[in-house]
Amino acid sequence: MKRLHTKIGGGLIAGLLFCSCAKHEILQYGTEKPESIIAQENIDTYSPLISYIDKNAHPTFKWGVALNMDDYLNKGVMYRLANRNFEEMVMGYEMKHASIVQADGTLNLSKLERVIKAAQENNMALFGHTLTWHSGQNAVYLNSLIAPVLLPSGSVPVPGGINVPSLSGYALKMTNPSVVNAWEAQTAYDPKGLEDATEYTLKITARGSKAGNIGLDLQETVNYTGDSFGSIAFTTDYKEYELKLKTTALRTRFIINFGQFAGTVFIDNISLKKAGSNVELIPDGDFEKGISGWVGWGNSSTRSQSAEGEGYGGPGGTVIEKTPDEKKSILTQALETFISGMMSVTKDDVKAWDVVNEPMSDWPDQYALKTGIGKAEFAEDEFYWQDYLGKDYAVKAIQLARKYGNPNDILFINDYGLEGGGNKCKGLIAYVNYVESKGAKVDGIGTQMHINSTANKDDIVNMYKLLAATGKMIKVSELDIGLGDNIKTANATAAMYQQQADMYKFVIEKYFEIIPKAQQYGITIWSPLDSPDRENSFWRRGEPIGIWTESFVRKPAYQAVAEALQKQK
Repeated sequence: MKRLHTKIGGGLIAGLLFCSCAKHEILQYGTEKPESIIAQENIDTYSPLISYIDKNAHPTFKWGVALNMDDYLNKGVMYRLANRNFEEMVMGYEMKHASIVQADGTLNLSKLERVIKAAQENNMALFGHTLTWHSGQNAVYLNSLIAPVLLPSGSVPVPGGINVPSLSGYALKMTNPSVVNAWEAQTAYDPKGLEDATEYTLKITARGSKAGNIGLDLQETVNYTGDSFGSIAFTTDYKEYELKLKTTALRTRFIINFGQFAGTVFIDNISLKKAGSNVELIPDGDFEKGISGWVGWGNSSTRSQSAEGEGYGGPGGTVIEKTPDEKKSILTQALETFISGMMSVTKDDVKAWDVVNEPMSDWPDQYALKTGIGKAEFAEDEFYWQDYLGKDYAVKAIQLARKYGNPNDILFINDYGLEGGGNKCKGLIAYVNYVESKGAKVDGIGTQMHINSTANKDDIVNMYKLLAATGKMIKVSELDIGLGDNIKTANATAAMYQQQADMYKFVIEKYFEIIPKAQQYGITIWSPLDSPDRENSFWRRGEPIGIWTESFVRKPAYQAVAEALQKQK
């Protein structure tokens, strides 16, 4: 075996020596570079965006970007991107009421002070956004300020007071998912010893998840004939009811018919007695021991013992509602506390503000203010100052910003959908005129422009013309452009990205063309990167709306923006 290895090794060495003496020839092979790579290489040759703005030609124009405060404070890639390409930044959320005002009404301004310092270090201007809005508010705190006062049970009666029951213990909880015939959702109990031709008294306490009605009967289970106590109309507060009937035949079942109520009903302290008797025919009607003996059926309805604290706890106390004037006074003070606090740490560095954000209604009257009146459900951060301070809420906000800020601060009213082709732009201009008629100067109007590449260009031009005619400073305040039809990044094509780039270019070029130079405050890119498609992405989730990809690669829109800015030199 050893000899065999030697022979093989020697042959191999000889072969290698032979090969090493052969003349080396370079194979001639080549391929053309793909057009997509050439295009990307061309985009990557462009300079930072801020370098394309001629400050001699446009000395007051601000080129801005919206950021998450942590992205800037952490000094990562977004921090470097912002400092390299932009001269002004706005916080998307962290200067809003809900971010600053704590549960007890105090203001936590420490993080804001940190970002101001970081901006100073990089010669980055900070735009204030926003002092008065219907969203992004600490609504729990604000609602607590104007909540009714509850006087305990036994207090001296107060004019205008409303008696309300307290909650305690357990109840019978019944749910019905949809409205059907009354008998198609039933809950029943079979009392012992019911008699014919006998008067019975029913006492019951009830409330619902909303106002509604239920029916109450005594029934014979063999042939389903019965006698009715009638129906009770309840509200969201417990109320005690007493009803009577006289049986016309032998009855064996007590029935609750609740098919015509879609929602949840709570029943407590139910009592059924024969007239003149103290014998309880429905024992344990306070449901403290559970709901043994109670059955039901129909329409996927349910019945169970409620959670503790959902039962009827007695008369409770007296609720004293605050008057509209009292609410207005309280909330005006709350607004002043917020604005004065914000100005106390920003005054030396923030020289322009969105004082009022999104005041105008979307539908049906775009000349009217937004309102929460009539809304059934509110987001946890939703609070409409205008519903309490009235139409002059923006007047008060601007007056407070002037009082606690700098005399020459540039104060904006900002809204979205002004390019939508309806009357919203005209409605906002009319409201600005109203505010000024009340003595509060509005320096500028912001148009957000969260649009798609398919937006109507004529509507955009018309919006710019209307805004220019106001003589106010005009800011494109939150520009981002999607592909339309909620198209996500995974489904985007090169042609779509080019259409997006063309729209970015159009919006910027028309701004410079139509808005007079003296009125050009600036343009802010709201989402510099494409929006990620994940649960915590709350803004245009998964849409490729930016001028960079999620991984910070420049898109065709970057080139279009650079060329649009450079064209203004």
